[in-house]
Amino acid sequence: MALIDLNLLIAATGCNPLRAKIWLNPISFACEKYGINTKIRACAFLAQVGVESGGLSQVVENLNYSADGLTKVFGKYFSVEDAAKYARKPEAIANRVYANRMGNGPESSGDGWRYRGMGLIQLTGKANRIYCSKALGVDLIAKPDLLIQPDVAALSAAWFFVGRGCLPPSDAGDVRKVTRIVNGGYHGYDRRLELFNAGMRVK
Repeated sequence: MALIDLNLLIAATGCNPLRAKIWLNPISFACEKYGINTKIRACAFLAQVGVESGGLSQVVENLNYSADGLTKVFGKYFSVEDAAKYARKPEAIANRVYANRMGNGPESSGDGWRYRGMGLIQLTGKANRIYCSKALGVDLIAKPDLLIQPDVAALSAAWFFVGRGCLPPSDAGDVRKVTRIVNGGYHGYDRRLELFNAGMRVK
């Protein structure tokens, strides 16, 4: 029996059955390729992917912020006056927020939008795309939208998960530590823990 089946995928990501059928093979292949090869590792990975992608429904970062949202989430980059100008302009927001960091060029380069978060664990920035391109053998610089495709989205997530050192805390069942590595904080931790536990209960 395969390590990841539809029941486990649904339980540990919170996705619906239709979506589970689309993602089952790409995720199973990615997990096998990157050594996410025990139930506890699979549940730790799937729980993170489930929250990061909204139950396998979002593989592109949503940057459609209101002015209020911009000042709350990205207050470092927007004054109240600027926020009003950029509100509900996702491309302009991405170019401003992600300019001159993560390997991206200035705001005018368009790199922020081109290399905004994509994939099941949303890979952001040109530098991350370069590293991931080398690992997967696909050109995510010339073709950034490849990360939207299920096979590449799943592979990039597994590559990131393992490469960032998530296997040891996964083996220990330390969902909090895995969340910190993947998220950079603890956003959605309770949901991640809930999904991990739901996956572990699947027979």
